[in-house]
Amino acid sequence: MSAMWQGCLAGTDYFEMRSSGGHDYGVWVTTPPGYDPAATRAPVVYVLDGNWAVGQTAPLIVTQLDPMQRIRPYIQVSVGYAGEEAQHWARLRNRDLVPPGEPIAKEFVDAVEMGLQAGTMTREEADAYLAELRDTQADAFLAFLTAELHPRIERDYDTAASGHGLHGYSYGGLFSLYAWLSGNTLFETIGAGSPGVVGEGSQVFAQLQEMGDSLPAANLHVTLNERELLGDLAIYQSLAKNTATFLHRLTSHGGAVTSAILRETHVTGLQASFLSYLRTCRPL
Repeated sequence: MSAMWQGCLAGTDYFEMRSSGGHDYGVWVTTPPGYDPAATRAPVVYVLDGNWAVGQTAPLIVTQLDPMQRIRPYIQVSVGYAGEEAQHWARLRNRDLVPPGEPIAKEFVDAVEMGLQAGTMTREEADAYLAELRDTQADAFLAFLTAELHPRIERDYDTAASGHGLHGYSYGGLFSLYAWLSGNTLFETIGAGSPGVVGEGSQVFAQLQEMGDSLPAANLHVTLNERELLGDLAIYQSLAKNTATFLHRLTSHGGAVTSAILRETHVTGLQASFLSYLRTCRPL
């Protein structure tokens, strides 16, 4: 990285990688302070929405030196989009983070139209944003993370063999639930911040029903935001209600899952959600 960015994101490397499906991804790898794999190998925590999340989450790597609440050492791998596509990360994430067959909720369409009316996006941008939701490929993206990217990280950074984690927020949180329910064995801890379970017909409910009483072994931590629960925006009200329903159904299945309500909005909750995940799932 350039000297400027190295000063902001200490200990961070950046590279770009093309998936077997032909999609280009930007990858930021942040190692712990004083990391020496010859002494102790650290596991990896994958963080989604890297173009947005890396600046808010990678600096929290210093929590591993906090004398008041130590966090187990981890290498953070933030995954986003590269090149010309990086400017379109907000719509490309719809393709990668949403489960196949996920219905497009009316509240979501209404929120896009609200953005159009407010002038935050053009009609062309709004149409492109919704178009990505008509062919969602979270299954392919999960395969890329686990079968293509992780082996490269494991080789190049000499990581631990186990103890890996995943954190996603909003649609990234929906992806986290999808990955947890898929039973993928790479991740031992998973954080789902304000998961984008906008519709009652979300695929995660179908996945949960299919699993019966056999729930994944990975630790799951779910966060929601106070302003989503108590605010007056329909999309966030639906997200909070459906996520609560999901958690209640997990309880009926005997699921040992942790959760927290944060004093944030949907936009400001990312960093707080990640820190809540670290404190809950990765304490020293």
